Amino acid sequence: MSKRMLARTAERLRKLCRRAVKPLTNQWNVSMSSKSAIVPMSKFEPDTPLPYKLLSERVDCVISRLKRPLTLSEKVLYSHLDSAGEQDIKRGESYLLLRPDRVAMQDATAQMALLQFISSGLSKVAVPSTVHCDHLIEAQVCGEQDLKRAKDLNKEVYDFLASTSAKYGLGFWKPGSGIIHQIILENYAFPGLLMIGTDSHTPNGGGLGGLCIGVGGADAVDVMAGMPWELKCPNVIGVELTGKINGWTSAKDVILKVADILTVKGGTGAIIEYHGPGVDSISCTGQATICNMGAEIGATTSLFPLNERMVAYLCATGRGNIAEEATKYKEKLLTPDKDCKYDKLIKINLDELEPLVNGPYTPDLAHPISKLGENSKKNGYPMEIKVGLIGSCTNSSYEDMGRCVSIAKDALSHGLTSKVPFNVTPGSEQIRATIDRDGMIETFNKFGATVLANACGPCIGQWDRKDVKKGEKNTIVTSYNRNFTGRNDANPATHCFVTSPEMVTALSIAGRLDFNPLKDELKDSKGKGFKLKAPQGEELPSKGFDPGQDTYAAPPADGSKVKVAVDPKSKRLQILEPFSKWDGKDYIDLTVLIKVKGKCTTDHISAAGPWLKYRGHLDNISNNMFIGAVNAENNEMNKIKNQRTNEFAGVPDVARDYKANKVKWVAVGEDNYGEGSSREHAALEPRHLGGVAIIVKSFARIHETNLKKQGLLALTFANPSDYDKIQPTSKISLLNLKDMAPGKPIECEIKNGGSGDKIQLNHTFNAEQIEWFKAGSALNRMKEKLK
Repeated sequence: MSKRMLARTAERLRKLCRRAVKPLTNQWNVSMSSKSAIVPMSKFEPDTPLPYKLLSERVDCVISRLKRPLTLSEKVLYSHLDSAGEQDIKRGESYLLLRPDRVAMQDATAQMALLQFISSGLSKVAVPSTVHCDHLIEAQVCGEQDLKRAKDLNKEVYDFLASTSAKYGLGFWKPGSGIIHQIILENYAFPGLLMIGTDSHTPNGGGLGGLCIGVGGADAVDVMAGMPWELKCPNVIGVELTGKINGWTSAKDVILKVADILTVKGGTGAIIEYHGPGVDSISCTGQATICNMGAEIGATTSLFPLNERMVAYLCATGRGNIAEEATKYKEKLLTPDKDCKYDKLIKINLDELEPLVNGPYTPDLAHPISKLGENSKKNGYPMEIKVGLIGSCTNSSYEDMGRCVSIAKDALSHGLTSKVPFNVTPGSEQIRATIDRDGMIETFNKFGATVLANACGPCIGQWDRKDVKKGEKNTIVTSYNRNFTGRNDANPATHCFVTSPEMVTALSIAGRLDFNPLKDELKDSKGKGFKLKAPQGEELPSKGFDPGQDTYAAPPADGSKVKVAVDPKSKRLQILEPFSKWDGKDYIDLTVLIKVKGKCTTDHISAAGPWLKYRGHLDNISNNMFIGAVNAENNEMNKIKNQRTNEFAGVPDVARDYKANKVKWVAVGEDNYGEGSSREHAALEPRHLGGVAIIVKSFARIHETNLKKQGLLALTFANPSDYDKIQPTSKISLLNLKDMAPGKPIECEIKNGGSGDKIQLNHTFNAEQIEWFKAGSALNRMKEKLK
């Protein structure tokens, strides 16, 4: 970019920032004209500068090697290579060693990640890292009461997280501060960032042009320990947006449409890169919504190019200096090159995009709002809506709340309120305080809403729901991201539909699935018909954001004297014992613990909800292993035959019996096994209870890596139909393991009674990952290297 162009851009930024909102007043605001100032990554790390200069040099190095135009995803990813001049770079093939800029962890996953970090013996994290307390707050009454209750119930865990953060140099966001992804967007995300987070919806940061990738806790430990992080070089799927978002259509409908096109596994192994003129009609937080829910299509992550909507948001959140610095590198780092090639290209015309409602039971089953009623009746979905819920990490921005308030005000002006219980989850303390100041909470209250705590709540199953009994067939509509069976309320009969917060609000007024606000009329309090007006709302607050209560605790300069204690009698925290190393022998006559039928997400393998409280205690949480998975033998959940005793029992009980009697076992599954949340407990639990291998038709990315990290063999059928050859009574042998090598299939022998059948099992282990297996886990291997 020339000096003349840079000057023009800087002036445009100043005007945009002034027009957008009044920046927050604190020491973080650096004058847009202070050219010589070092720009830190965030106000919380003033001594850690933006890495643009180094990233630019690495991109130059990669371009000189590849000699081709790069996509935006490639620019950001390859600019974080540990060795840009030497590493092999082949999309979909090579493994990249990367240097992320930061790590973020939510409280449910941070417990295990920090327990692993403690066991490494290191004294301080090597990169900026944060812990966010958002998962352990159960929605029961209302925000204030639920937060107080959570602080009392989870005091032991919060104290552990706070003291561990202080000792090892992590920033700590207290309970009530908000949802991790909203906090990251408001304070830490920036264009060109590479961040890993121990939550599958970490890609939310792509709304600010960062590559933010969900991982398991063991990956986070690697990065916090100062080691390069490994990722298989992703393919890149381009989504070209034309036209403009308008009327009842919202950013949420873009990702609901992409999910409809790609399905829950269509993005596996790929980054989704949005581009085109339609991008400019979507707010920064709307772009974050789209990236957030990319987790539902299995994508490694998603992102948008640097644009003026990002600049406005950075200015609004007191980061105008980052906006100015990023603009200097816009062409070099933060936009795709002309004529770059995508592995697949999807085109969406926003002018023609109809609002969508996806579900139930899967986030990729899309119904245009004009067809929702017809499709619901045809499929026998309960037509009456029992509860409407808006917010979550996906849709809780100021703009989201404002657009819903405009609908609520329209209904109130006609004498109507929500026909069903209506729950609102602010994404952060800053959002809560701002919408409270601007009168939105007052409107929600008049509308009949309950404002919940600034936390995940019902989106992740933290919902003490009382209005229906378990097993009672019912329908709820949410603006959340995930709607697997039992996800929100632990009731497998709940039909959850995912849509935009605006559509949730409209449907909650009608109380039925067969209402289309674009065409249908409602009856006002006097019986007169009227149509709801299309939603409207400010993208950013004209008065600026109100930060609300201070909920951040910075680590001390020296945390060496801070004590971290774990009570040996604790039911919620448990110091980890290293897994045993591989003994160098083949696995002969392994028992099949369970052959899973159909969809098997991480929720099925390691349920959330009431089990969240045991996330720091591996033995206790292992009592939920596979309890939600369907046993192919009898089509039942949590009921399998113990092959040693011939008695039926719960899956964890049988696994514990096998472990006590030194019976090694495998689990067998179908396609996209382990989709959904990043929770590594779904890999830790099988390892802890004696499993040695998971054999499936295909894996979801994060879960496959998590299994490898814990020393389990993650294997896929070379011929998917071989799944049918394995019976509950089969004996499985994995042969020639000493010769295991990248790209070389594993020989497998299946014994059914007196007959035997040999098949091949594929794997994606590279040379270093094979060392994880031999060492017993990636953590064991890391300790070997550090020694």
